[in-house]
Amino acid sequence: MGLQLIGAGLGRTGTLSLKLALEQLGFGPCYHMVEALMNPAHAPLWIGAADGQPQWDRLFSGYLSSVDYPGCMFWRELAGHYPQAKVLLSVRDPDQWFQSTQETIFAESHLAQLEASPLRVFAAKTTDGIRERIHDRDFMVEYFRQHNEAVRREIAPERLLVYELGQGWEPLCRFLGVPVPERAFPRANTREEFTKRSAARDPNARQDPEALAKMVRAGLAQMREQS
Repeated sequence: MGLQLIGAGLGRTGTLSLKLALEQLGFGPCYHMVEALMNPAHAPLWIGAADGQPQWDRLFSGYLSSVDYPGCMFWRELAGHYPQAKVLLSVRDPDQWFQSTQETIFAESHLAQLEASPLRVFAAKTTDGIRERIHDRDFMVEYFRQHNEAVRREIAPERLLVYELGQGWEPLCRFLGVPVPERAFPRANTREEFTKRSAARDPNARQDPEALAKMVRAGLAQMREQS
């Protein structure tokens, strides 16, 4: 069947909450960075994609949607490969986005964990020209804005939803043509939660892909129960 929804929004735009929401709406499983971490065997496929030799159908086998990294880095390619899929651009205030990234996914402690993961080669290939400026506010805010503008410019309006997390279920459900659930919209992976999990992480587990996958899987299961 292939992907039915492609998330083009960068990380720290509510993507884990969106993953849980999409799965509740019947668009799951939804691929997210946590899926990449839970499946170390996917790392070579992502490296192949970074080298211009993607195997999208193999990589997304069994998944109906994708949000967050690594998929959002290939939104053009995925939109072309899955022409029937809709595109979701999750956004937020650029300065707030930058501040959030500095305390979470772009914090040096988290980057060190990524370096110790099976995705380290993929990360190195896809952040060339950005990694050395990842803490430069002006550069990264402009990078964020240009990314979002490119998605808006290149994806047909009838195929695209530009979405902010605080908007809740209604615009998302209207875009997907599904009923609005009675339960509250999930809220996961806040800055405080991310920092708490990172601080509690076993440093030895970071060196073992299987241990890391087990830890991420347990954390995701807990989030699903809470949502």
